[in-house]
Amino acid sequence: MFDNTCKFLAESFSEDFASWLLGTPVTMTRLSPSELSLEPIRADALILLNSDDFVLHLEFQTEPDPTMGFRMADYRLRVFRRFPTKQMRQVVIYLTRSISELVYQNVFEIPGTRHEFEVIRLWEQPTQSFLEARGLLPLAVLTQTSDAAQTLRQVAARIEAIPELRVQSNVAASTGILAGLLLKRDFINQILRRDIMQQSVIYQDILQEGEQTGALKQGQSLILRLLVRRIGEVSPEMRSQIQALSLPQLEALGEALLDFTKPDDLHEWMRLH
Repeated sequence: MFDNTCKFLAESFSEDFASWLLGTPVTMTRLSPSELSLEPIRADALILLNSDDFVLHLEFQTEPDPTMGFRMADYRLRVFRRFPTKQMRQVVIYLTRSISELVYQNVFEIPGTRHEFEVIRLWEQPTQSFLEARGLLPLAVLTQTSDAAQTLRQVAARIEAIPELRVQSNVAASTGILAGLLLKRDFINQILRRDIMQQSVIYQDILQEGEQTGALKQGQSLILRLLVRRIGEVSPEMRSQIQALSLPQLEALGEALLDFTKPDDLHEWMRLH
């Protein structure tokens, strides 16, 4: 959820992010990982923005990741293969405070190879600059502020002043999501107008994702209960495999299990599907 929110912000307000990270409000467009030669390592965390001269690679993290250095080096080479003449800026942005040494790691090094990248720890960033750009407002609560609640109030006031309703709702919803990393949901709902947030694209996406997740969990529960009645107890290993099925696969299993008479029938169906 937090990865997708940050990706949405970076792509929707690319000029604000470019001003912050590159020092100039250059317009940047989304660069799809499919334009590179290999599939992305983690598509949900990867943000690539492209201009005539630059490729900006962002990774937003809520938790330290020991594979981050390798990811940075790997994507630098992929982008170089595709755009050998373009400059590239790679920035890892940690959203939540951590004492892990990994949030200070900015080098990937193996014998004969060394690659450097940038790291930003939001809790060390001055708050004021995040209050001056629409696209950065949702990040302000996570910065160096000594009073996150008061900062959220300041952000809410600036959101109210945004004249375009669509932009206002998207910024409000993104702020509400990211503020949840530090503040209680009840307080956030008191400060940010819920009716505005509900009109946001990202709010609707999260709502839809939640509905799909709920339907999937209900389907898993029903299938497991039916299997127990048809063939007896289902092993923990098989339960894990069933929980990894998509909703269409669960529906197919629900039809097939009506013909099951023994555990081997389930094992054979899982092997085939």
